[in-house]
Amino acid sequence: MLQLPDKWLWDFWLAQDGPDYHLFFLQASRSLPDPELRHTHVSIGHAVSQDLRNWQVLPDAIRPGDAGAWDDYTTWTGSIIRHEGLWFMFYTGGRRAERGLVQRIGLATSSDLIRWQKHAASPLLLAEPRWYEQLDTDVWPDQAWRDPCVFRHPESGEFQALITARVPYGPADARGVIAHATSTDLLHWQVRPPLTEPGEFGHMEVPQWVPIGDRYYLLFCAQAGVQSARRRQRPGVRAVTGTYCLLADAPLGPFRAVTDVPLAGDEAGSTYAGKLVRGPAGQWLYLTSLQYDARGVFHGTLADPVPVEIDDGGHLHLAANTARRGSQSVPF
Repeated sequence: MLQLPDKWLWDFWLAQDGPDYHLFFLQASRSLPDPELRHTHVSIGHAVSQDLRNWQVLPDAIRPGDAGAWDDYTTWTGSIIRHEGLWFMFYTGGRRAERGLVQRIGLATSSDLIRWQKHAASPLLLAEPRWYEQLDTDVWPDQAWRDPCVFRHPESGEFQALITARVPYGPADARGVIAHATSTDLLHWQVRPPLTEPGEFGHMEVPQWVPIGDRYYLLFCAQAGVQSARRRQRPGVRAVTGTYCLLADAPLGPFRAVTDVPLAGDEAGSTYAGKLVRGPAGQWLYLTSLQYDARGVFHGTLADPVPVEIDDGGHLHLAANTARRGSQSVPF
């Protein structure tokens, strides 16, 4: 696993360049008196590996901007895509003057994945009030507009962004959706209606879009405490913290839940923000951050990858948990 001696790490995203897997992750000093303070003492770290197990830590990628900048307080989760020989990192930023409560999405670019230049036009993606909730702390603690997942549509070639957001209607605990935006050049974006329906979660964090065969998977994570009353009342549902998976037959859905059980999750919140990764031998693997143990101690490390099995119905299962499919436990 990747464990930094002086820093916690949590949400992460990857870019593959030949045999090298570049890992970008949120990090904060372990000297903080409370790990919950990590969210506002954050920067984006960087490591590289060829096997997803042995990591070389590289210089930090992104730090909060100068006073007054759109990201002068927080630099949160993002994703990376390559276009015309340049790497584009979209990431979430927050202003100190707003206490980070209003989230925006901006851009940094790099020719080598090492040296990053923040784009002067940032932020590039803002929550459109026609479709998405604006800041109202009487309803929700923040304005959710974060964790961009950027990819290219496999048929049209148009760039897509999936974003953690909330709709401005319905019960407060059920407004979480995956927002959608499109672009032809990665610089100019058109915000569109949500890609998922509200009703199940207060927010759906760190989305990941993955095509496998003729199916399309949408992963996201959620804590037990943000699952709606409607969802909790459904027979057989246990509200646990973890990574969930939706499935579709077309690139942009409609996405459906094939089970109420997370791909990986438990009551303790042992893991979070898991992702599917194509391994060096072409196999699908599951990579996740390790969070809390049974005593509530925050670990802030990256687990070693776990093989993923896909059954005939397209359902994903972690290989280490095959004998106990449907269990709420995690195989780490």
